[in-house]
Amino acid sequence: MTRYIVRRFLYMIVLLVMISVAAFAIMQLPPGDFVEALVTRMELFTGVQMTEEAVQALRRQYGVDRPMVAQYLRWAGNLLQGDLGRSHLYEKPVAEIIAARLPLTLLVAVFTIAFTYVVAIPIGIYSATHQYSIVDYTVTAVGFVGLATPNFLLAIILMFLLFKYFDFTAVGLFSTDFADQPWSWAKFADMLKHLPIPVVVVGTAGTAGLIRVLRATVLDELGKQYVITARAKGVAENRLLFKYPVRIAINPLVSTIGWTLPWIFSGSAITSIVLNLPTMGPILFEGLLGQDMQLGGSIIMVLAALTIIGTFISDLLLVWIDPRIRLVDTR
Repeated sequence: MTRYIVRRFLYMIVLLVMISVAAFAIMQLPPGDFVEALVTRMELFTGVQMTEEAVQALRRQYGVDRPMVAQYLRWAGNLLQGDLGRSHLYEKPVAEIIAARLPLTLLVAVFTIAFTYVVAIPIGIYSATHQYSIVDYTVTAVGFVGLATPNFLLAIILMFLLFKYFDFTAVGLFSTDFADQPWSWAKFADMLKHLPIPVVVVGTAGTAGLIRVLRATVLDELGKQYVITARAKGVAENRLLFKYPVRIAINPLVSTIGWTLPWIFSGSAITSIVLNLPTMGPILFEGLLGQDMQLGGSIIMVLAALTIIGTFISDLLLVWIDPRIRLVDTR
């Protein structure tokens, strides 16, 4: 087991280095750089064209006049020291921007994950144990619709319906009266009133997907010989179901933990923009759109690190839960 953990840890380091190179290269792919975008905005705002000397001074100030390799080494070295850099768009440290958005991002994500698993697990098991019933057909149809409907489109539909029929504005996490107010019990209650909409919208696709996966894996286990033998020996149906098939079928759900950690950090970017949620998704989008290497690149690396760590945790849990994986993978 120790050798397995050490080997996976070394793989994580190599992957992070490769991802950092890829992230830096992708950020440099669009034509131009941050200074060109900054100069364009300044000229539009002031109406005065900047001289070439002033532009070159800005390039030296932000370090974009250096070769690409030097820029990457400087950026990667700062990341290794825990310095996420300073955002050129917001003129603030990236760590400060993340800290301001992270609490509400975590809140929305944790409630969404809880909603996803609480709804998906019992429905998936029931659908598998009542195959070809009315409930199974209904869940299958709703699941396909949920998988096929983009989250942002569902957000727009819900916003329209709630405003038209209930006169409720499903935008943001707070009403206009509480948006800029300090925290209080009234503001917290107002947030809870707005929270179900983003939770349902963001969690719909994940819930539908987990229902389909769990239904398929439980059905596969129920058709195996050991289940037939246990039934022939008179094992109670509920005891048989939860002790063997469900326990094995839970493996795909455990393996998705690797996607959960980065998703908790970033949230759903497009849906957050549509619903005007104060989460990390819109910040990442703005950083990529504005070619802010410090902001966009740092958030991408944090997401990559969380993905790798989450996958590592998933693998350890699978090894612990399933003896078959333990026998094969930890040699």
